[in-house]
Amino acid sequence: MVQLTHLNTAGEASMVDISDKVASSRVARASAVIKMSTHTMQQIFEGRLTKGDVLAVARVAGIQAAKKCSELIPLCHPLALNKVSVEFEKVSPDKLMVIAEAKVSGKTGVEMEALTGASIASLTIYDMCKAIDKDMCITDLKLISKTGGKSGDWARDENRS
Repeated sequence: MVQLTHLNTAGEASMVDISDKVASSRVARASAVIKMSTHTMQQIFEGRLTKGDVLAVARVAGIQAAKKCSELIPLCHPLALNKVSVEFEKVSPDKLMVIAEAKVSGKTGVEMEALTGASIASLTIYDMCKAIDKDMCITDLKLISKTGGKSGDWARDENRS
């Protein structure tokens, strides 16, 4: 059985001691999907929303969120991130995928930073578009892949049931 590393021997929440770990290059990618009306999608990509450039603001929000991950999630280590990127992909006329990637050379992974970036970028899109589409739905927040560290590389198998 795998033991959770964020619990001490008494079962209490505890920050993992990474002082003896070896630093390595680590990358994580995460995504979320926003379902919206086709009208909202058109407004976003035609730049016709009164609040401004939705994707530019969401990109900056996602990057900023990844950088602040340890302030938001209590047991995350603060990391000196080397890079964070947030991209957007239309997956259908009414679905937009947000993809966040975080990179670091460090002693712990960047999965939470990538997930936080994708989440907050998605929430920013929702916030900027809610006046015209309250029915939007953010779904499928997930880790896509991660590289580096003791546990090695991992990629989501979308065919797994």
